[in-house]
Amino acid sequence: MDSAGIEEKLKDIIKPYIGDEEAFNNLTPSTNLLSDLKINSAHLVDVILDAEEAFDIEIDDDNAEKMLTVQASVDIITQKLKEK
Repeated sequence: MDSAGIEEKLKDIIKPYIGDEEAFNNLTPSTNLLSDLKINSAHLVDVILDAEEAFDIEIDDDNAEKMLTVQASVDIITQKLKEK
């Protein structure tokens, strides 16, 4: 799966947890999940768990802490998929 495909799947995962619909509609690689999309920290954990399930990967705590932007999340998911 390429980066664009990962980003699209990630958007589907993120959508139920967003607090700012307008920011979601204008999503860019630098969009911050917490401050821009207004996803609270508890829901960010849900996003990570949902991503693990959707992509059949395991995201360790160190990488989970780095998943703050769309691009960082895509990069980590891409890395984990390559390690499979």
